[in-house]
Amino acid sequence: MPAPPPGPSGRWRQALERRLDRVVYVLPVWLRRRRVGWLLPLAALLAVAVTDWNTSGDFRALSWIVMVPGLAAALCPVWVTAVFGLVSVVAYLGLDAAWSHEYRAGLPDFILVAAGSVLAIAACWLRLRREGRILHIRNVADATRATVLRDMPPHIHGVENAHIYLPADAVARLGGDFYDLQPCRWGARALIGDVQGKGLGALAAAAAILGTFREAGYHVPSLGTVAGRLEVRMERQSQLGVAMGYAQPDRFATAVLMGFPNPGCGESWVDVVDFGHEPPLVVSPRGVRVLRVANRLPLGLSDLDPAGVAPAVTHRFRLADDDVIVLTTDGVTEARNAAGEFFPLRSFLEDAVVRDPGAVASARQVAALVSEGLLRHSGGRLHDDTTIFTLRFSATEDTYWTLPREETAARTLGPLPAGDGPFHPGIVRLRRGPEEGPTAARGPDAAE
Repeated sequence: MPAPPPGPSGRWRQALERRLDRVVYVLPVWLRRRRVGWLLPLAALLAVAVTDWNTSGDFRALSWIVMVPGLAAALCPVWVTAVFGLVSVVAYLGLDAAWSHEYRAGLPDFILVAAGSVLAIAACWLRLRREGRILHIRNVADATRATVLRDMPPHIHGVENAHIYLPADAVARLGGDFYDLQPCRWGARALIGDVQGKGLGALAAAAAILGTFREAGYHVPSLGTVAGRLEVRMERQSQLGVAMGYAQPDRFATAVLMGFPNPGCGESWVDVVDFGHEPPLVVSPRGVRVLRVANRLPLGLSDLDPAGVAPAVTHRFRLADDDVIVLTTDGVTEARNAAGEFFPLRSFLEDAVVRDPGAVASARQVAALVSEGLLRHSGGRLHDDTTIFTLRFSATEDTYWTLPREETAARTLGPLPAGDGPFHPGIVRLRRGPEEGPTAARGPDAAE
């Protein structure tokens, strides 16, 4: 069950923490990127000098100059910090000498400014070294995320797709949500899911499930068999966690597996297998409907079924060319507003269709519409990883796809499906954009 919304004091504390994070992290980065970070310590230096010059001897502000190298250490490179430290020491000596002997700050404040300058230089060096490590770790996280959640072209084998991933941890940008679209000789297969828990363990489980889907979804003709492979893979992942002594080895994952036919076959349908996930929604200018199927247990929990592990049964639904399938994780349906109310995804889409039926004409439009509504509802505060995956199948659309060119590869992958399909061995069909001309079938010796 989701955690209850925080009380008024908790919401105030969260709001204060977000504003402090913005001031502490965002502002220095913004200044450094524009190479104007030196302006702030320079302004502080001038302000201290003017204040000390215009005050009486009973109130000396000269020792405040120790703030100047400290500000430079937070915003500038090491050599700039060293320059400000040296200028601060020289300015201290010059301004202090301008006063008569009885009003001078003296040696103790001079030692304070000199020591503060040296410490500021050391702190600046440590800051830059730490930022370099953080940048390296972030690059590794980006590369890992790009490997697990790979980018996809907007059209794959008759399926237009759009995906938006919003991690709850904006720094690490890694979570347990996963999604993919895999073309094969029997059509196209789509998968979306959410691994229980967070951290590297959830990411490893998501990577294992996606690896199995990308392999079995390409080679296996039956969608039910692909679903069985996913269940076995999740069980193996849990057994590995037990053997390695992980703190949380018994992870499970909810998921939705879908299969589409080959484009050009004259039919438009989708097969669905649901592993305890949110049911898919189908939105079109005519309204919104839910693809309800008999849910299986989540991946990794099949041993809990008292009836035993039964083969997965697919449920087929007919589609129109303007139907857009909306798949989300619980980060969408469990997002709360300030009053603690969940995001009403279905009613939101129904209202959007009533207002403007043309706003749901493509998968990209629907994904953007849901994302904007979600962020508006939650005020931009997401407490769980959020994935929005939209699909639209067209039975007549020709999209990029390649079949094996060599007979040995064809024998390895097995025979093609029975019937007259739109593809033939040794032929590469390319989907070309409007600026490139019409779609054409090309042989192995073609230039592209």
